Amino acid sequence: MAVVVAIDSGTTGVRSIAFDETGVPISSAYREFPQYFPQPGWVEHDAQEIWDAVVVTLTELMAGLDQPVAAIGITDQRETVVVWDKATGEPLHRAIVWQDRRTAARCAEHEAGGHLEMVRRTTGLVLDPYFSGSKLEWLIADGHISVDANTAFGTVDSWLVWKLTGGEEHVTDTTNASRTLLYDIGALEWSSDMLDLFGVPASILPEVRPSSGRFGVTATNLPIPGGIPISGIAGDQQAALFGQACFATGSAKNTYGTGSFILMNVGDTMPEPVDGLLTTVGWTLADGSTTYALEGAVFVTGAAIQWLRDGLGIIDEAPEIGPLAASVDSADDVFLVPAFAGLGSPWWDAQARGTIVGLTRGTTRAHIARATVESMALQTRDVIDAMATAGGVSVESLRVDGGASVMDLLLQIQADQIGVPVHRSAITETTALGAAYLAGIAEGVWSSTDEVSAAWQSSGVFEPAGDRSAADTLHARWLHALERSRGWATD
Repeated sequence: MAVVVAIDSGTTGVRSIAFDETGVPISSAYREFPQYFPQPGWVEHDAQEIWDAVVVTLTELMAGLDQPVAAIGITDQRETVVVWDKATGEPLHRAIVWQDRRTAARCAEHEAGGHLEMVRRTTGLVLDPYFSGSKLEWLIADGHISVDANTAFGTVDSWLVWKLTGGEEHVTDTTNASRTLLYDIGALEWSSDMLDLFGVPASILPEVRPSSGRFGVTATNLPIPGGIPISGIAGDQQAALFGQACFATGSAKNTYGTGSFILMNVGDTMPEPVDGLLTTVGWTLADGSTTYALEGAVFVTGAAIQWLRDGLGIIDEAPEIGPLAASVDSADDVFLVPAFAGLGSPWWDAQARGTIVGLTRGTTRAHIARATVESMALQTRDVIDAMATAGGVSVESLRVDGGASVMDLLLQIQADQIGVPVHRSAITETTALGAAYLAGIAEGVWSSTDEVSAAWQSSGVFEPAGDRSAADTLHARWLHALERSRGWATD
């Protein structure tokens, strides 16, 4: 029996997981890597440290496997920018992370210049520092890197394939390309208009291939076996949509990770731009068929729990958040708006900042913990409400995954807020599973998406309360608090 290995290169660490032919994880290895914050609002990684974490986890994982590896799939943190020298294989600058806000003013200048409509219709995105284009523009236009014949740009998946193949392949897939602000998601090709807008030379771009298909094979000079096909790539949220078997138009998922990302399958036709939401490539299969998705990007959810742990010391370990939040019946009208990196969908306010309102002398750490958990569900409702309003398609249920999905309290609040059942995946690592499925389909481990759909299982269903008055009152107060956070940063 063969296994498929998924490399899940996230924002704070790398997890490599082996899945058997039933889609069940049988072994995994994990390593964190450092985050760098050179200035307020700036977030960087060392791409070499990401690669080192990949090597360590793959080596550890494969040492314990007694089955052959049929394929490797990769899923990654999408918009993070990596630039490197093809001749030396070394990064030219620290990777600029998707959370980084250094280009907020630059994006505002482009919007003031009247470019937003072209950006939205070409890329499905908005002019926001979240995406790769303005980050790359900052590196090039401001002289932080010098571009020559050996310069290569890519999202993290491109960097990892380059390293895994020993420098043989400079590639990416349609889902990651669709997050760069440089890709025409209708034509499925790099956009000359967008390259001109951001001053990016086409020579540094990777080749774009379908999400499921052969990208290359592992080199022989690595601490892992050579010749293993790398046959699936997808950005983390698209991989989760695939791993959640959201193959029907209108099906939706939410991944509670560092941020939360709500995606809804909208079929094989690129929709018109939707205010407050993103249009993105869901995946492209080897036969050329492409599925599109509407996306709402919530920048900070799980990261707020990390902040309670590392910044405030309210908890010692992340799993403490659920029991602490559940120890009180409500947050006692305390609201935490975790706009630490601005607000994403549906507000897109780069000047918003984190806010706690409603504090009294009676406020305890349990109330702040519950307000943090509630903020995760309330931000998700904002996105789903926007999807229903704009697209005219109501979500009938929501499939959820990610670390925080283990919290029953969160998922019950979520169901109450959106008014539809919430299904927790039996496998929480659906991001990695989606990458594995994409790779395995390409190599014949799984025959089709129908087989993937048949394998999906729920570990719990959370039904909404019949009376929505309490949920709606909480949401109305949330919107009132959210307004307090907007437009705060003036620099």
